[in-house]
Amino acid sequence: MTDSRRGLILINTGPGKGKTTAAMGTALRAVGNGMKVLMLQFLKGSWHYGELDAVQAFGENFILKQMGRGFVKVGGAEADPEDIRLVQEAWAEARKAIGSGEWNMVILDEINYAISYGMLDAAEVAEVLRGRPEMVHVILTGRNAHPLLVEMADTVTEMREVKHAYEKGILAQRGIEY
Repeated sequence: MTDSRRGLILINTGPGKGKTTAAMGTALRAVGNGMKVLMLQFLKGSWHYGELDAVQAFGENFILKQMGRGFVKVGGAEADPEDIRLVQEAWAEARKAIGSGEWNMVILDEINYAISYGMLDAAEVAEVLRGRPEMVHVILTGRNAHPLLVEMADTVTEMREVKHAYEKGILAQRGIEY
């Protein structure tokens, strides 16, 4: 066991619920320890989630930015060029934030989807993560985490769905899913 302290790369992936929620819980813990957190949501943008209002209580210590248009249509035709452009803009902001040293933690929410949909290159993401300042923590969320990123991560958690309310016909609930 080594006593070294350094920024970690964490991945929350898998088909189950809770990837973003887990990242937000870690962010809450970080803010409670005096750290500054930036959360960039790569694809979310059309819905109003409760966390958008909640993080305002933390002022400049926890900033959450929706960078997309909402859920991206996948399958059949290629990704919409506008969604690709927005992902590239989000990635440009992420690169800058990670390298700036201004943030103790940067959360790249749903970046795994953007990579698995071919909207962003995993090797480019890995390169930025390798070159980040020593004490910057980065959390990547979304299903289908790329094997290259899984290999380089310090902690990888796979959420597995055992049971979900929608199987009973229960719609998404305020305060739970959004």
